[in-house]
Amino acid sequence: MEQATYVTRFEEIVVGGILLAVTMAMHGVGMLVTVRATERMKRRFSDPPSLLVGIGLLVVASWMIALVHLLEVTVWARFLVWKKAMANISVAYYFSLLEYTTVGSEYNLPLRWRLLEGMLAIAGLMTFAWSTGVLVTLGQDFQDQQLRRAAARKKHRDAAGPPAGPPSPRAG
Repeated sequence: MEQATYVTRFEEIVVGGILLAVTMAMHGVGMLVTVRATERMKRRFSDPPSLLVGIGLLVVASWMIALVHLLEVTVWARFLVWKKAMANISVAYYFSLLEYTTVGSEYNLPLRWRLLEGMLAIAGLMTFAWSTGVLVTLGQDFQDQQLRRAAARKKHRDAAGPPAGPPSPRAG
């Protein structure tokens, strides 16, 4: 069986670059919204937040980040349907999500759009790295706050002195 020859086209590189730029722009806005929303929620509930509130904020931030990624995948899927590279939005979304997460898919794009498979993975790698940075920042802030709270509680206990109780026997 003879395999068709694939030649990278300039149009494919340009379109891939535009889709990558749109993905990164969406991600930038999404990460700013996530960080700002987390900061607002932190101030609303308590600053510094309690252990449970802090963990809850990290969970909410994770959900927001996941939603941003899913929206970004939608852009790629809609493009693939528009260019008739995929039969329908369901298959296009499934394919795009698997390529975006670098899992890979049993589906392939038509030869004229084959380069987009790799560019979609590049977009996913870049945005997941950015998301990881945001989560590390939020997580570090949470951990630092919890350590400061623990240190303040210890300092308060130490300043209060030992608990009152019966005198301890002294060795003579």
